[in-house]
Amino acid sequence: MREQPSDTDVARCFNTTFAISEHVVLVGGAAAPYYMPSPAPHRAVIRYRENFAASALHEVAHWCIAGARRRQRPDFGYWYEPPPRDARALAAFLAVEAPVQALESLLARAAGLPFRVSLDDLDAEVSGIREQFNAAVAAQATVWEARGLPPRAARFVDALRKGDWQ
Repeated sequence: MREQPSDTDVARCFNTTFAISEHVVLVGGAAAPYYMPSPAPHRAVIRYRENFAASALHEVAHWCIAGARRRQRPDFGYWYEPPPRDARALAAFLAVEAPVQALESLLARAAGLPFRVSLDDLDAEVSGIREQFNAAVAAQATVWEARGLPPRAARFVDALRKGDWQ
């Protein structure tokens, strides 16, 4: 059984896979995650939180799902409304996050890392929404397993399974 990769292993694997072909790099050490696009030949930068492999995988999942237009916008053009969120804002957040976290779960599995859904909101944690969100994340992961992953995600899953950080 192989050792669990660190955040730098995940970043090395990602950068080996995509730095040249997609003009993007994954870099840790950020106080908050952020995506900064850049036109080729310069590289876009995906920043993940501190030294957390889960944050690296989560930000990569956003990038893998983002279409060409979103990849041209800072932070993929998403908004971030910090908690606490009202019911409308929470529903919007979860709708965006379910597919991202489903892909994150598949990336984590490919890397041999643990995965746990995140509601990013303590009020939501105690409201019973976690079970519903877990189900939505698992359902999307099942769909992707059956029908195939987005192309960049499939490439990264393959690289993670091979342990391309070693």
